[in-house]
Amino acid sequence: MGFKTALYATHQNMGGKLVDFGGWDMPLHYGSQIEEHNHVRQNAGMFDVSHMTVVDVTGPEAKAYLQYLLANDVAKIEQVPGKALYSGMLNPEGGVIDDLIVYNMDGWFRTVVNCGTRDKDLAWMAKVAADFEVEITERADLAMIAIQGPKAIALTRTVVSAARTAVIDNLKIFQGLPEGDWFIARTGYTGEDGLEIMLPSDEAVAFWQALADAGVPPCGLAARDTLRLEAGMNLYGHEMDDSVSPLAANMGWTIAWVPAERNFIGRSTISAEKNAGPAFKLVGLVLRERGVMRAEQVVSVDGIEQKGVITSGTFSPTLGYSIALARVPASVGSQCHVDMRGKQVLVDVVAPNFVRNGKPLI
Repeated sequence: MGFKTALYATHQNMGGKLVDFGGWDMPLHYGSQIEEHNHVRQNAGMFDVSHMTVVDVTGPEAKAYLQYLLANDVAKIEQVPGKALYSGMLNPEGGVIDDLIVYNMDGWFRTVVNCGTRDKDLAWMAKVAADFEVEITERADLAMIAIQGPKAIALTRTVVSAARTAVIDNLKIFQGLPEGDWFIARTGYTGEDGLEIMLPSDEAVAFWQALADAGVPPCGLAARDTLRLEAGMNLYGHEMDDSVSPLAANMGWTIAWVPAERNFIGRSTISAEKNAGPAFKLVGLVLRERGVMRAEQVVSVDGIEQKGVITSGTFSPTLGYSIALARVPASVGSQCHVDMRGKQVLVDVVAPNFVRNGKPLI
């Protein structure tokens, strides 16, 4: 048996098919992954993301600590209350320990890291924190619900208080603000507008049911994965891990090289890689004929001995054909071949994002 969120029994009652995910018993779907995916793209859907790990960073050296811990620079967000920042947390060898979001909480910071990397993340954060005057607090008392889709905000407004509605109405994209013991963020993992709301665990069931009654259907991990892949969003353990550089994971934009005097963990390693020119990069692949690309299939580039690999692949419900993210030799052109059951299949190489806000990007 795995860990259970506050909504475990509710998922059972609503017909969710529960599976193990990073040690948590989570819903894979509630009957139809495709229907759930389309609900989010066209209307709204909700996800239980309480398995994510919320970690608060407080103390007089919280900023300095995060500036050293993360490849991105929290100085970018310190002037805007609730502003969010996406960053990699690197090891000294330049690999990605985890990717995370950090929010500016007016004198302290809130981070959200992945459930599957919780133990190593907390251990690493604590180890680095030993050299700073900071406190690291895991918020296991909080549940988190994501409401995503073009109608997500409008429908959420109908089931929350006037004070929380006011917070929602004032949120900018990639910003989160508190209201009482709730924290409401305009963030997500689907390529659609929407909200991620952290709230006391004992209030999660009532809020979930209110959303369902308002016409927001529950969605599972399967739809969440196809949505994030269409949006070109990385998944830890697929597009990056401890052995993969952020430069090879389409995360170069998250590295704050300026100011040059800011030292962060892994800087010297990835700086040398950047100067030499990364050998691999993350691209999108498109297969418009029959077949579905899958993770770990080998990618070949004409004239190059080095092989690439598909990191994530699926059938795209929005586009109607297969798409994938792949780590390939940096000199790849507009096409390459994927080994699908021993057959070399020609596919198109595109930018590593396919759908945003319901619209195809390719």
